[in-house]
Amino acid sequence: MSIKPPPFPLEVVHAWVDDRLDEARRAEVEAWLAANPEHARELRDWRQLDVQLRAAYAPILQEALPVRLQTAAQRRRTTWRMAAAIGWLALGGLIGAAGGYRYATHDETSHAPIQATTDFPRRAAIAHAVFTPEQRHPVEVGADQEAHLVAWLSKRLGTALRVPDLQARGYHLVGGRLLAADAGPGAQFMYQSESGERLTLYVTSGQGEDTGTAFRYAEERDIAVFYWVDEGFAYALAGKAARDALLPVADAVYRQLVR
Repeated sequence: MSIKPPPFPLEVVHAWVDDRLDEARRAEVEAWLAANPEHARELRDWRQLDVQLRAAYAPILQEALPVRLQTAAQRRRTTWRMAAAIGWLALGGLIGAAGGYRYATHDETSHAPIQATTDFPRRAAIAHAVFTPEQRHPVEVGADQEAHLVAWLSKRLGTALRVPDLQARGYHLVGGRLLAADAGPGAQFMYQSESGERLTLYVTSGQGEDTGTAFRYAEERDIAVFYWVDEGFAYALAGKAARDALLPVADAVYRQLVR
């Protein structure tokens, strides 16, 4: 069944996501969303991505303009804020494109399609796409403070987190960060290979509706995601890699974490 488009221009939808509508227009959009839960879920994803992007890139807006660019900035009457604004417009396009993401999910124990009961793998893929390109601020706490990182995120998520050791698979820990998840706080751990390829492990709580530990696979554009739920916590390993290449790494993570 096809999903009907909204009865108002796309810019109104984006204005709702950015919380820029007047009261009357906002009420109109929210009434439509209440009658169209598939759109409501999608736009909530847009809002969460917007919050994550702002959290990731807002500090850059406060950085001083490098001397080597000041002359060029004066000649062209440009500033880092203008560049950032252009970047936000481009990211807005990516957010819109994210609305078109669809993923295929499989149970790795049988390789048969299963029905997804959560958008968790999609959120893991979005978080991977947001933070892995970062060179200066890829994580909040680096691997040199691993004990502090694990203790901090364990406290926030309410469980004793374990960080898988992937050195045998060619990846070292970069660090991690706290993220907003659908049912509360989430954690993201980032790994990197010698060639610069990055993987992320996304962990959230509040998955009590699924107590199985089936090992599953999903795809979000060019991001592969292996994920599972164990004792009320959801785990997802994401990376821009072919399924067969990521599988042994995901299997190593899965075997280290499943209780």
